[in-house]
Amino acid sequence: MKDPEQRFQELMQKLRSREYRLTPQRVALIRLLASSEGHPDAAELYRRLLEQFPTTSLATVYKTLNLLKEMGEVLEIEIDGIGGEGSRFDGNDPTPHPHLICVRCHRILDGQVSLTEEILQAVQGQSGYRVISHRLDFYGICPECQAQGAN
Repeated sequence: MKDPEQRFQELMQKLRSREYRLTPQRVALIRLLASSEGHPDAAELYRRLLEQFPTTSLATVYKTLNLLKEMGEVLEIEIDGIGGEGSRFDGNDPTPHPHLICVRCHRILDGQVSLTEEILQAVQGQSGYRVISHRLDFYGICPECQAQGAN
């Protein structure tokens, strides 16, 4: 995990350089994303933002998430296909990295391995694709769900 304050400053600088409005709500949301240890969904970010800004709308959260996603500063992890609702977001480390996703409780952990340059070159050579981004997700049952008897 990147240093949350450093990540926050990095995001703020990128938004300033593109002359985006930095409302107090947007700044607070960016701080939440930069310091998130997990992979929160939009509803969780919204609930946490409401504590400080009770008049904030859910649309504000989605607009900011979409903006950061377009800038390549937030990684969206979709879990709809495994019975989860919506997406989760990684604002602390938007670089492509593997995730371990529990199909029972929908917990998401960052994998501690990365695709090597050698693997990327092999994929490009065999397919003819020019890879501009990649993602590797592993689906399974986390240790906690296994202990509870989930299959």
